[in-house]
Amino acid sequence: MACVTIRYWAGARDAAGVPEEQQNADTLAELLDAVSRARPGRLTAVLARCAFLVDDAPVGTRSHADVALTDGAVVEVLPPFAGG
Repeated sequence: MACVTIRYWAGARDAAGVPEEQQNADTLAELLDAVSRARPGRLTAVLARCAFLVDDAPVGTRSHADVALTDGAVVEVLPPFAGG
């Protein structure tokens, strides 16, 4: 399994209670499942509304199960932003 850094921004950071953490996962879906199990509650609901970057590349509409993670990857969790 790849060791991945996950960084939380804005409301995701508040829900996670930490700015970043490391987890082991081979896909984005596995990573999101792992952090949801490790931090049950509000974070799971927030993650459902977030956009994700993997090593600065947007995940977009790809299935999270199809987004492979490599050792040392950085996943940014970006909740919807308001304002303009």
